[in-house]
Amino acid sequence: MEVTSPESIAAAVAVLRRGGLVGLPTETVYGLAADAENELAVRRIFAVKGRPSTHPLIVHVAQASSMESWATSVPPEAHRLASAFWPGPLTLVLKRSPRASDAVTGGQDTVALRVPGHPVALAVLRAFDGGVAAPSANRFGRVSPTRAEHVRADLGSDVDLVLDGGPARVGVESTIVDLSGDEPLLLRPGGVPVESVEKVLERRISRVPGRKIRAPGLLPSHYAPRAGVLLAEPGGAVAKALALAGNGRKVAVAVPEAVEVPEPLVALRIPADVDGLARELYTVFRLADEAKVDVAVISVPGEEGLGLAVVDRLRRAAAPRSS
Repeated sequence: MEVTSPESIAAAVAVLRRGGLVGLPTETVYGLAADAENELAVRRIFAVKGRPSTHPLIVHVAQASSMESWATSVPPEAHRLASAFWPGPLTLVLKRSPRASDAVTGGQDTVALRVPGHPVALAVLRAFDGGVAAPSANRFGRVSPTRAEHVRADLGSDVDLVLDGGPARVGVESTIVDLSGDEPLLLRPGGVPVESVEKVLERRISRVPGRKIRAPGLLPSHYAPRAGVLLAEPGGAVAKALALAGNGRKVAVAVPEAVEVPEPLVALRIPADVDGLARELYTVFRLADEAKVDVAVISVPGEEGLGLAVVDRLRRAAAPRSS
């Protein structure tokens, strides 16, 4: 059955309506989708991922007008950002309405909403005619999936249906902006550069929460492959990797094609531009695991544009792990 056919969309909607889980392609990463208003289905997401139930989920909707039913009040800034970036990789956090259950919000008084910028996801949402909770379709804390085969490899039969929408166009998760307080707050850098958000709002966005906040992807260690990840200064990845090699350790280095990689290092090739790196970052992490390396070394790019999101993911992947 063709995955983007009307039949496949109908099959996905049927799975959602009966409380099942769908591997849903979006422009950021693939999501593990369930009916956001079916508490049992939402709790199945947490069980399959191994995700703590206190971590809120993003509700994906088909159009910006849905904000009015999921939130108690929608500030003008939300309409401006939605008009500029939806459909697209931006999530807005607003004061929740009764439609958003504790299961979705993690018991908080806010709800996270976005309209994804992928034709398959939008087709499913329009046909389903409701909100879909869809965190990344992987085990909690591990590498997010950017291809359908990643979902199948990670979750197997725990997901009822996987729609193949091709490789993710952006490759890192959505930017999360909290508009529930007095001032806009950047909770997570992502697929929409913070500079672009600030340009629309005509103001700077605070990046320092004034209160304790729970949001997707904010654990110190996250997005991590099984291999260790070490960060290097720009241009210093090969030298750092060589210094680590030996004593039985298998070391990989992630560098563009033009950079020579001497033995015994394993070469993981990455795009030279930051947008390309964002798109391929999680695939590179997976390749490191496939190569069974002990550690992968990668240079940290500048933090302009999508670089901020890439640096955030790299630092979390490289952070000390609890297990």
